[in-house]
Amino acid sequence: MSLFDQVNKDVIAAMKSKEKEKLEALRYLKSLFMTNKTSATPKDEESVLISHVKKLKDSLVHYPADSDSAKKIEQEIIFISEYMPKPFTEDEVVSLIKEIISSLDNPQFGLVMKELSGKIKGKFDGKKATDLVKSNLGS
Repeated sequence: MSLFDQVNKDVIAAMKSKEKEKLEALRYLKSLFMTNKTSATPKDEESVLISHVKKLKDSLVHYPADSDSAKKIEQEIIFISEYMPKPFTEDEVVSLIKEIISSLDNPQFGLVMKELSGKIKGKFDGKKATDLVKSNLGS
């Protein structure tokens, strides 16, 4: 089942159970998926989801921590996070880095990061990944 289908199913469930905030968050996510499908250059649904959650998290800095707006955004992140891909552990990323390094003839930071970034997008922190690549290339 695609993310769109799952969200659509959960929209119906939220309507039936009268969960107003969850319904609002899921309807917006569904609209993002629909807009993406009709765009000139559609992205995969996972990328749309990851991008939306990142924007929500980034927007939290613009509100006082105790404000209603911040609480609403945090709640929306919680509702949508259940659709996020399973995050990688640090050990899994190190394993990926070693695999990439061994597959390259002349492993360089940029080449390793380029290949790693696509595999970990939305599943691991990019800054931590950068540090791990640097430490694994140095050894």
